[in-house]
Amino acid sequence: MTQVTGSHFQHALQFREDTCIGCSHCMNVCPTEAIRVSSGKARLIPNRCIDCGECYRVCPVRAIVVEQDDFEEIYRYPTRVALIPGVFTGQFPDSVGPDQIISAIYELGFTHVAEVEEGVEFLCDQSNNYIGNNRETAPLISSFCPAIVRLIQVKFPSLTGNIIRLKAPLDITALTIRYNLSNQGIPPEDIGIFYVTPCAAKIVAVKNPVGEEYSAIDGVLNMNFVYNKVFRILRQKKGTPANLPDSGVTSRAVTWSLTHGEADHMAAGRSLAIDQINNVIEFLEKIENEEISGVGFLELRACDESCAGGILCPGNRFLTVDRLRKRARVLSAAKPISDHREEHYQPGLFSHLQNNMELGKIQPRSMMKLDDQVMQAMIKMKRIYELNNVLPQVDCGICGSPSCKALSEDIVQHNAHLRQCIFVQRILEQNDQMDPAESMKIMAGIWSDQKLDKNKLKDKINDVS
Repeated sequence: MTQVTGSHFQHALQFREDTCIGCSHCMNVCPTEAIRVSSGKARLIPNRCIDCGECYRVCPVRAIVVEQDDFEEIYRYPTRVALIPGVFTGQFPDSVGPDQIISAIYELGFTHVAEVEEGVEFLCDQSNNYIGNNRETAPLISSFCPAIVRLIQVKFPSLTGNIIRLKAPLDITALTIRYNLSNQGIPPEDIGIFYVTPCAAKIVAVKNPVGEEYSAIDGVLNMNFVYNKVFRILRQKKGTPANLPDSGVTSRAVTWSLTHGEADHMAAGRSLAIDQINNVIEFLEKIENEEISGVGFLELRACDESCAGGILCPGNRFLTVDRLRKRARVLSAAKPISDHREEHYQPGLFSHLQNNMELGKIQPRSMMKLDDQVMQAMIKMKRIYELNNVLPQVDCGICGSPSCKALSEDIVQHNAHLRQCIFVQRILEQNDQMDPAESMKIMAGIWSDQKLDKNKLKDKINDVS
């Protein structure tokens, strides 16, 4: 089991300085302004990063990587469990069925394979009970997407109390597996559960969970990595399925990780589903400003098409959605959804899940905290306002910060200087308060000497003119 080792979030996204070319693509798309450019390299501000992966999507040189556990780690455990999400089965062509995929995963060395969504039916019942008991807190916000939970913590801290404090299907299924295997006499230390993740945020949710001390997951493997291994086996063996037990996944569960997967099944009156991080931010701003009312439940997902659009999904997100909806229709006809009462569970399992279902308090960690002292924070806020009014509001990013407001904050926090603004430099030069050499030195500090090597630039300009 993974234990939290400190109070600060870990990050799955890692920046490779040796590869980074300082193009600023990542800085410009980061929804929480967690990236700056300095000395020609992208730099991460850890307390702002939510591991949404938008930077990963746009990096043209693959300088941003998503760290995973070493695959060989699975062999430390005699009992090796692979937890795969439904979207993993949607990465493969229509001709490859879920049983073939699961058979191939067994051949990788796992002793057990389970689908994450096996925990959905239990969660659905618990979520509706939670909503019924907390209607005064509306809108209640799903805790399914860890990037959204962290977004609310850093950018909308006043809404942390609206997050439903229940574990995600991933954790419920892991708890179920541990309980059942332990009841079979397998020592807890011999059980290793490894999750195949479609995104970086879920790696962080395992390594540094919010609202709990431990994760029931022992390791995380990137979906694109596992996909390549499985696809190689399927191609060699033509994907002959073994005789596998019923996975227990329902039609509702198969589409849970897609947009509207939760919202369509919540008894909260008016429920909305919103995907893609910028859409979510826009909507949460309206909620925070009390521009929207009458919404009981919000399903919020960081990726376009939700988990089907995760940064580690190798397939096309629209085809993935189509395949999962087809699978749901087949399951709906073959296995209607029934109620999940206590008597349908292994003895003791239902109460075990109920007792371990709730998350602890989700703490805000506002990225806007300027100082521990209230008076100092107010002085800094006033200074930011004054600086921002001086700056041109072009948000060009040439200063190494993503916006004029971000530069103002960086200046007040002593992480930047007003003279980094190219417009300020031009004004100072016109007033004989700065010479071009000083301006070039400042720009070289941001973008590196190499980018501003006048001899190289001169030769390149001559070549193209």
